[in-house]
Amino acid sequence: MSSPAVTLEPGSAAEPAPVPRTVVHKFGGTSVADAERYRHVARLLLAREETLQVTVVSAMKGVTDALIELAELAAGNRDEWRERWHETRARHRGAAVALDPAAAAAVQRSAQAVEAIVARGEPVYGINTGFGKLATVRIEREDLETLQRNIVLSHAAGVGEPMPVAVVRLMLALKLVSLAQGASGVKPATLALLEAMLRQDLVPVVPCQGSVGASGDLAPLSHMAAVMIGTGEAFLRGERMPAGQALSRAGLQPLVLGAKEGLALLNGTQYSTAYALAALFEIETVFQAALVAGALSTEAAKGSDTPFDPRIHALRGQPGQIVVADALRGLMAGSAIRESHRENDVRVQDPYCLRCQPQVMGA
Repeated sequence: MSSPAVTLEPGSAAEPAPVPRTVVHKFGGTSVADAERYRHVARLLLAREETLQVTVVSAMKGVTDALIELAELAAGNRDEWRERWHETRARHRGAAVALDPAAAAAVQRSAQAVEAIVARGEPVYGINTGFGKLATVRIEREDLETLQRNIVLSHAAGVGEPMPVAVVRLMLALKLVSLAQGASGVKPATLALLEAMLRQDLVPVVPCQGSVGASGDLAPLSHMAAVMIGTGEAFLRGERMPAGQALSRAGLQPLVLGAKEGLALLNGTQYSTAYALAALFEIETVFQAALVAGALSTEAAKGSDTPFDPRIHALRGQPGQIVVADALRGLMAGSAIRESHRENDVRVQDPYCLRCQPQVMGA
């Protein structure tokens, strides 16, 4: 929702538009759990006089109490409200992560399949053999855990500055989704630790350079796995510390990797995918800002919204062009600036950079 910052009438000076009163309503999920409760909430909203109302519904445990506590602290001008606000933001800034219970059976079957291979003693790559050129080397059963630990430590050789925490958190989530398919042979405890790390905001320190991508993001994922076994470094709620200390403070235990688990954690493209998604999110934000800037520029130049007419763009049928034209038209809808020069404007058309925004940004 947007409204013009100023109202211009032909021949008049700019006058500030009245600032609408805004009220924010916060309801718990059970407040709108059935039709009668929904009607009750609707009546509460309709009884208000404010012209702009925002309604937030959340069933996240603890959010309502935290917001009320913050409001009370701020209303009382108590100094600790700012610190509490930062703590609350840190606690709730990530999306809640929970595995679908339906994944448990597939994960368990996969882990049992690996256990059966170990029990039979048949040679299977990555379980009881060496890696790469050492694939023909058999590994004794008592050394299988050491084999998996060693592949993690030997590949944790990244360099450079740490990856952004948000990207690493996304990498963990993607790895969790991958392992939850139940085709990697890892134990349920391994997924449980990844899930707990995300909930506790325990994020491995992962150097930004080192991935070759050919058989997966081996080095970055090794740094992730290293933290899971208690080595390397991690951020715990923003504070950098040794991995063992971070796990301990979060109430978590390091893993002892079983057969194939180290290999399963290392293989994958979750690092590259996380960076690609982060870039996509950034681009989406920039694109939305570009749309707003384009609409504002058109308004500032007293341009026309006629070039954004949907009939024009439907003829070409380019989806992006249609979406951009619709967005620009919506941003300018109801604009007093546009209405101020709709009649008796001697200009035939706007500059190319304004009238062709849908074609350029929608490409």
